[in-house]
Amino acid sequence: MDKTTQTELEAAAFRRLVSHLQENTELQNIDLMNLAGFCRNCLSKWYLAAAEEQKVTMDYEEAREVIYGMPYSEWKEKYQK
Repeated sequence: MDKTTQTELEAAAFRRLVSHLQENTELQNIDLMNLAGFCRNCLSKWYLAAAEEQKVTMDYEEAREVIYGMPYSEWKEKYQK
């Protein structure tokens, strides 16, 4: 497999994971951390780190909005138990 195809597949899998987490709001971050060792906030931090590596200007709240699909404060109010 060439590098471009691998990157495209990885990106598609990542988008699918993010979409799954956005659709399954009943799954709390603490549950993710306990079961999988990562949560939506971890993904946000990894996304931000990748942006910084690519010299893309972004802050943590912007990265969180990408992962949560809305501002974190709104998600927290709506879904965090």
